[in-house]
Amino acid sequence: MISAWDDYPVHQTHEPVRYVATSDRNFYDRYYFNLHASSGELFMVMGLGQYPNLAVQDAFACVQRGEDYRVVRASRELGDRMDTSVGPFRVEVVKPLEELRFVLEENEHGIAADLLWRGAMPAVEESNQFVRRHGRVLFNTSRLAQTGCWEGTLRVGDERFEVTPDRWWGTRDRSWGIRPHGEPEPEGILAGSGGSMKGMWNYFPMQFADHSILYILNEEDDGTVALYDARRIWIDPAKPIEELGGVEYEHRLEPGTRMMKGSVVRFPHAPAGPLEIHCEPLCHAFIAIGTGYTPIEPDWRHGMYQGPLVVQGKHYKTKEIAPLGQLTIVDHVGRFRYRDPQRGDQEGYGLYEHSFIGPFHKYGMKDRADGAS
Repeated sequence: MISAWDDYPVHQTHEPVRYVATSDRNFYDRYYFNLHASSGELFMVMGLGQYPNLAVQDAFACVQRGEDYRVVRASRELGDRMDTSVGPFRVEVVKPLEELRFVLEENEHGIAADLLWRGAMPAVEESNQFVRRHGRVLFNTSRLAQTGCWEGTLRVGDERFEVTPDRWWGTRDRSWGIRPHGEPEPEGILAGSGGSMKGMWNYFPMQFADHSILYILNEEDDGTVALYDARRIWIDPAKPIEELGGVEYEHRLEPGTRMMKGSVVRFPHAPAGPLEIHCEPLCHAFIAIGTGYTPIEPDWRHGMYQGPLVVQGKHYKTKEIAPLGQLTIVDHVGRFRYRDPQRGDQEGYGLYEHSFIGPFHKYGMKDRADGAS
């Protein structure tokens, strides 16, 4: 299993790079990107992942535009890990941690793109996510995150967009480690435990003119904080990263649903003075539908073996998938506003991502399918 990567000094064990250090079936290595026009006109989410112990590499792109939600997805057998292509998809690292290229070649499924990503801030390592239940490690992941801008071309249906960095922004991450993937396993003692991650998930990476704010919170129903990170990162690398301290949040939800329609997050102990950020969703994408992110659709999950190469397209009406899509992870284009005590009013855009997995009594959700009261 010698491959192209073995000609680079990147080895972490005595094995060729194709073999990872753990035999856990759920080891993965993935790219995530999103793209928006600093408005509610459309939202695109893209990803490409490798699952070495499942011998699978897959990719997807989804676009929410008006009342239509489109997905292109592809899966193939994993060979050389340096080959980051799957059918019409490929990711190219142009300048590590600064510039990447995402390509979805012309196809019959309604989305095509050739897009260059440039980071607007230094890529930063986020806090490790670790979950162990009944002795088994279900999550143990590392992730880097970055805000930035896009340039290139995008086709959605019959529409074509010239993507320019003045307003076409986005966020990206690279994550790797262990999290559940592929075909479902017998639940055993974990049956009824609410899955590997539970409770409320907030992930708001926000991009402003000269800085970004990264905020993550996974709070379980009993108030346990399973994961938390909040920082302000300046474009100027000479300025130190600011740890924002603890958070206070207020979320507004659409009654009877799990859809957040606005938030205020406060960091009363931020080092430069208290921050109160007002968060407004502009356009949402039910990214659990069609892409493989969750077991909602049993025929297509990240890491699930589909054959030597399979490429598919899906086209949904958003209102038809909303009842199912809002029960798990939802990504929005977000607009974020706050007043800096020293620098005045700030307005930015980014990802407003949320989910409620299982019960979350703080907002009236008593079981897995219950909506907010």
